[in-house]
Amino acid sequence: MPIVIRPLGDPDVEPVVSLWHAVGLTRPWNDPHRDIARARAVWSDLLLVAADGARVVGSVMAGYDGHRGWLYYLATDPDRRGEGIGRMLVAEAEQRLEALGCPKVMLMVREGNDAVTDFYDSIGYARDATSVLGKRLIPDD
Repeated sequence: MPIVIRPLGDPDVEPVVSLWHAVGLTRPWNDPHRDIARARAVWSDLLLVAADGARVVGSVMAGYDGHRGWLYYLATDPDRRGEGIGRMLVAEAEQRLEALGCPKVMLMVREGNDAVTDFYDSIGYARDATSVLGKRLIPDD
């Protein structure tokens, strides 16, 4: 059965959260269920899953603020790596952002995550000399 990229539905929430935990994307200060709910409230068609039949094998969350697009939570089932699922998810997110008039897409990679940085290099992303600063407005505890 071919991989289908589609917006996340209610039955996908738990499998996606489990996937994020399995690949190390979650952090104690970010509640993944709240992140999903917040994303769906704003751009529900930009939170995508890769599905192989009923099984979720990947995800990506995109956002657009009118100036830049952002990618978050790109994840592929570890047993399915190397099949192009990540590339398909990024391509679909980029197409959806471009359709909204988004001129540029950005993402963040944690320091030391060289395999992920290499992946993004291979699909045309360039490293910008910037620092990312953050301030928590609503705690997820």
